[in-house]
Amino acid sequence: MTNDHRPDPATTDDLVTPTLVVDRGAFDRNLAAMDAVRPGRELRPHVKAFKSTDLARRLADDGHDVFCAATVREIEGMVAAGLGQDLLLANESLDVARLGALADEANITVAVDSDATLAAAIDGGVRSVLIDVEVGLPRCGCSPDDAPRLAEAARAAGLEVRGVMGYEGHLMMVGDRAERIDRVGAAMELLTAAHDRVGGDIVSGGGTGTFDTNTWCTEIQAGSYTLMDTQYTTLDLPFELALGVLATVISVSPKGWIVVNAGLKSLGMDHGDPSWPGGEVFFCSDEHTTLRPAEGSSWAVGDRTILHPAHVDPTVAKHEAMWVCDGDRIVDRWAVDLRGW
Repeated sequence: MTNDHRPDPATTDDLVTPTLVVDRGAFDRNLAAMDAVRPGRELRPHVKAFKSTDLARRLADDGHDVFCAATVREIEGMVAAGLGQDLLLANESLDVARLGALADEANITVAVDSDATLAAAIDGGVRSVLIDVEVGLPRCGCSPDDAPRLAEAARAAGLEVRGVMGYEGHLMMVGDRAERIDRVGAAMELLTAAHDRVGGDIVSGGGTGTFDTNTWCTEIQAGSYTLMDTQYTTLDLPFELALGVLATVISVSPKGWIVVNAGLKSLGMDHGDPSWPGGEVFFCSDEHTTLRPAEGSSWAVGDRTILHPAHVDPTVAKHEAMWVCDGDRIVDRWAVDLRGW
């Protein structure tokens, strides 16, 4: 049942818009394409992309039963859902005592890149860490030369050092494949050199944009591939757009544009406007998107259409659920239950 006690929707016509819809066929093909390259634990799916334990359980059933996350809340939710076999908080946090409290229930590892984040892990009762190494993205990560010192300090405090991680996020959208391979290789040289000195079984990194070109990591932290967004579809990746924001036409102008009831509050806009297969996206505002339909098409108030977001992660985080569809027929509901911090 839905939260407001309306009958369960049978088709997309029954849904309150704007809302997220997932094309089941495209989703299944995305999983198969990933499995062909990164089977089993060669992939550590990143739940930040979809924030749903229902979707995560589908991946676990597919053989990907280790996960990474960006927030403490995501880890807590995965443990509560019984998906805590091997979880990595692939982000620095000082709030990890919440995870230490779960150490007897789940296998949780956290990324550290400084004395302060290591101290938080020690004081918080965390039992294992990865040393996060900066490989060119101006974000988190220690220098490769400092990684052995942190690892030694972690081991001296009784923590298990499982290896290293490093995210080449600045290279995800390099359009030329040969250039992408070369630049990822240069970044991973930094990470593997640190790993040689740190030890451990894990070299973790990568993402959807480099899932097949990063051949240095022992596991790839991809998540967006499951649902995909229009930014990633500009690359030579074997994944399809599976996620859309279903919207309703609420106004039709005699001047040639139409307006739908999905806007900034239902779309992640940091990577630009959504795409629309029916024509051109004119602009987005709070609760509206104005569209210019393709020549010859006809639209009426009440019609429904789908916008494809440019960035899947923040789009999903704006919604409470995703509706899985086979055509217009609804076949499942995935709660977006990992929102928050």
